[in-house]
Amino acid sequence: MAAALVTLFVSAACGHLPWSGGNDLTAAACPAAAVLRPLAGTAIFGKPDMEMRPTDVMYYGVLSEIDAKCAVNGDTLQASLDIIVAAERGPATKADSVDLTYFLAVVGPNDSILSKTSYGVHVDVPRDSKRGAVNDHIDLTVPLRGLAPSALQIVVGFQQTQQVIDFYQHFRGR
Repeated sequence: MAAALVTLFVSAACGHLPWSGGNDLTAAACPAAAVLRPLAGTAIFGKPDMEMRPTDVMYYGVLSEIDAKCAVNGDTLQASLDIIVAAERGPATKADSVDLTYFLAVVGPNDSILSKTSYGVHVDVPRDSKRGAVNDHIDLTVPLRGLAPSALQIVVGFQQTQQVIDFYQHFRGR
């Protein structure tokens, strides 16, 4: 698992990631589902050429949890996923909403990335609030290719730009 996280973190940082039978959905039929902690947060700046100081952040994005319920139907896993995506106002924001993009990947044996898809969410933050959040619901179909669901992992994280990577290297407190 540690190797998978390192592989995903390094690949995501470089922008090179390729990427639960029946009708009763349960958590028991699911692969492990997790937010990749190194990629659970991101920072949004107003312009690509802005300074990379905490005072220049418009919004912080946070992936806080993923809940999965699954069913296996033959050689196919049907997963119903709920991902909580939050946004927190930064000092440089003047807007009441932000668009965030995260990825969802299915990882197989030997940390192989079987699939990866990006999803965009729009998060409104009420004027009188510092934070807002959405529950992003995704129905996912995964061909098992003879594998048991327990041989897979479902992971989510933010695809980081070089600007965000540099920001977090200089300001680790966020």
